[in-house]
Amino acid sequence: MIEREMIRMRTQFTKQKPMGRLVARYAALALALVAVAWGQAPPPPPNYPPPELDRLVSRIALYPDPLLSQVLAAATFPDEIPDAARWADQHHYLTGDALARAISDDRLPWDPSVQALLPFPSVLDTMASDMPWTRELGDAFLAQQPAVMDAVQRERHRAYDYGYLRSNPQIVVQGGPYLEILPANPAFIVVPYYDPLIVFAPPRPGFFIGGAIGFRFGVTIGAAFAPWGWGVNRFVWNEHRVFINNTIWNRTWINRGTYVHPYALPRYAGPRPAERHELQERSERERAAWRNGRERFEEHGR
Repeated sequence: MIEREMIRMRTQFTKQKPMGRLVARYAALALALVAVAWGQAPPPPPNYPPPELDRLVSRIALYPDPLLSQVLAAATFPDEIPDAARWADQHHYLTGDALARAISDDRLPWDPSVQALLPFPSVLDTMASDMPWTRELGDAFLAQQPAVMDAVQRERHRAYDYGYLRSNPQIVVQGGPYLEILPANPAFIVVPYYDPLIVFAPPRPGFFIGGAIGFRFGVTIGAAFAPWGWGVNRFVWNEHRVFINNTIWNRTWINRGTYVHPYALPRYAGPRPAERHELQERSERERAAWRNGRERFEEHGR
């Protein structure tokens, strides 16, 4: 319609007197600007049906609540995930206070929600190795946060009803209409390893359900990581709210270009300082240990 109107006005423009031509010229310019704006209109928010949301959250639905909240928040910055995953891989040998200092010293340009996952190279690697999934997960969380939380609960209830999800020395599963998964030790965040095709389906006869979810790998998160929100991240499931850094996460599809979540951390956008740390990517043996949920194995520094 806009193109037809512009053609009509150009035709009239050639037949008009100078003043009329000037008016027509400005009118055509206005229509052109409308056409440009029309072409650059932001895409509509996604609207995933429940089965698709179940698929999106299935890989992370059994993560402890503090880790799950950080993953969902970080997924809303998908363009930053690959570089963050590379940095975490190259600095994987640093832990605790040394890692927190390295993150601060390097003046990393990524959102604090992404930086909060740097102690978890395996989690960032999972996200970076399947960027279409990460982007979809982040978009869904931006546009359909309550529905995403409902999908997590559906998956958790399936795993619980089939007998796979239970409290153990690493996690505490709190039942009720909303299942919470909390670290048994708040300073040790376990990263469960499981196959969604198994734990969200009825067990086969004779299958040992106790070994379906691996809880042998985790990361110690001390007070040094409090500036990134660790220790106060949580869900209020019955209200469909997520707290990141002890503040309600209000980033949505509409305000995603302007919303800045409050952190005490400085934010850096300029060039990074020269690297002060040795860069050591994980070996294949180390990657296998993290990926398969076995106890952490460290080759560097031995």
